Amino acid sequence: MKRSLAAALLAGGVLSAPAVANAQDDGKTITAVMHSGLRVLDPVITTAHITRDHGYMIYDVLTAVDENFEPQPQMADWDVSDDKLTYTFTLRDGLKFHDGAPVTGKDVVASLTRWGKRDSGGQMIFDVTESLEAPDDKTIVWKLSEPFPPLLNVISKQSAVPPFIMPERVAETSPDEPITDYTGSGPFVFNSDKYEPGASVTYDKFEDYVPRDEPPSWMAGGKKVNVDHVVWTTMPDNLTAMNALAAGEIDYLEQVQVDLLPVIENAPDVTVEMRDPLGFVTIGRPNFLHPPFDNKKVRQAALLALSQEDVLATMMGSDKYYKVCGAIFGCGTPLGDESGSEPITSGAHPEEAKKLLEEAGYDGTPVVLMQPTDVVSLTNQPVVAAQALRQAGFNVDMQAMDWQSVVQRRAQQNPPAEGGWNIFFTNWMVPEISDPLINVMVNGRGDDAWFGWPDDPAIEKLRDDFALAEDQEARKAAAVAIQKHVMDNVNYIHLGEYNMPQARRNSIQNMIPSPVPVFWNMTKEAE
Repeated sequence: MKRSLAAALLAGGVLSAPAVANAQDDGKTITAVMHSGLRVLDPVITTAHITRDHGYMIYDVLTAVDENFEPQPQMADWDVSDDKLTYTFTLRDGLKFHDGAPVTGKDVVASLTRWGKRDSGGQMIFDVTESLEAPDDKTIVWKLSEPFPPLLNVISKQSAVPPFIMPERVAETSPDEPITDYTGSGPFVFNSDKYEPGASVTYDKFEDYVPRDEPPSWMAGGKKVNVDHVVWTTMPDNLTAMNALAAGEIDYLEQVQVDLLPVIENAPDVTVEMRDPLGFVTIGRPNFLHPPFDNKKVRQAALLALSQEDVLATMMGSDKYYKVCGAIFGCGTPLGDESGSEPITSGAHPEEAKKLLEEAGYDGTPVVLMQPTDVVSLTNQPVVAAQALRQAGFNVDMQAMDWQSVVQRRAQQNPPAEGGWNIFFTNWMVPEISDPLINVMVNGRGDDAWFGWPDDPAIEKLRDDFALAEDQEARKAAAVAIQKHVMDNVNYIHLGEYNMPQARRNSIQNMIPSPVPVFWNMTKEAE
């Protein structure tokens, strides 16, 4: 099924030249350059941030966390039974899909079921689900066979795979096949006629969307749309995008390359800022299915070969924007702990890595390392890693491609010589890796795990311990055990934290300071 999904993803379109709208129009269109072009449109089959961002444009969610990490009602309120086994959700009035049909309980049940087959935390909830039913159009009843205390936190998370609500007919699509109907439930409508895969995507205001009354807070609260259209246009060259922003040809640039900041910092009518103080982490993910990273000692050698400082310094250029951090759940978060991280936080150890490769019997099997060339925050990690791995004795085959090609290729389980891969690098927001039920990289369910597919019963037991923990002390103990396991087993290579500036025209106001870039609440004033 994974290979079928990969084939479907690869058929998603080719990159074409960007079509740039004039930002100086009548004030009803916001033109943005996001971190990547959009080619994968199904937010359930991938964790790619650009697809998640697309999801938030056109879909709504049942519940959502606010800026205090607290679950809040969004499409529905809820009640929980005294025995903590039954959750009853009641849909609010006025919910419609973009085709005019009302959102019903059956749509929610189908959407949650499809999501639960792909999402790391969702899989754990469905392990203890006795039934999920819609007794009427406004009600959803979720019955568990045993308590699952984090249920509301998991379904309310903002990433990596939020449980977006789709029409039942769409959500009945296999979770291993991409959807082809993009009828949404959210504040914007996907304009399929103006979509150019990888180059440009247009969203129109959904006139029948009814926002909540509360002020917006991250993904929760009122999603009030103040413009008629939002256009995402692709500009792989960051300098070109910065010049376009300064000239007023675009309104918003999601990522600003730090070493080019002087180009834009003093531009009139432009503000450079941090969208979110929590920032991001960057990581390397090995493929457990094929040599050489099916061997634990080889994975350990790769970890020893790399240095957080080297990667971060090359990636960001200034230590003002990065932090060496060995905590897989984020430094400064409630579950942050750096146990076992000294090999990756203390610099590169090529000689120790060589010894491990010799012990492992590494025979020079090529390591296919995918290198995205068009995302500011992802271009340098592969180059630094390739050099470090070669110094430690690895035979590295670094293959350049755009990020959306990486997104599509990483879904393939084929051997590297047949279009597969051995390792890639990516980034996550700190909130989406901050606990073991949200952090998809600690899923150890083999073919049902995140790309890389580790079959790791030990970490699954530890995640169960975390989910069933009765207090914060027990949760922290389980999280520390997972931290130590990941560092030893090298489920992934944690490469530290960073923060990437964004830039906008001063005409763009009321932008929510959210880890996920959202376009509701935003206004565009005359310049």
